[in-house]
Amino acid sequence: MSGPKLSRAFTVTNPQGLHMRPLSAFVEAAARFRSDIFLCRGAEQRVNGKSILNLLGLGAEEGTQLMLEVCGEDAEQAMESLWEVLHRNYDDEESV
Repeated sequence: MSGPKLSRAFTVTNPQGLHMRPLSAFVEAAARFRSDIFLCRGAEQRVNGKSILNLLGLGAEEGTQLMLEVCGEDAEQAMESLWEVLHRNYDDEESV
């Protein structure tokens, strides 16, 4: 895909890691953009950021180092939106 290629390092700080709720929010946000979006864990794991199953396969627990890569015509907007999703607090769920 043409357009700028951006990347940013991210460390998972949520004690529960990147579980279903934050990953669902990430995929929902990623789907709004035309850019290619990937999350990478080391040099061996590079997964499609628009696929919940691929993201779950990262097994990103607290302390995991990831790289967010975005490439395409709307890369800057996608990066800012996804960066906000990754830094959102998902521990605010009320007890039922």
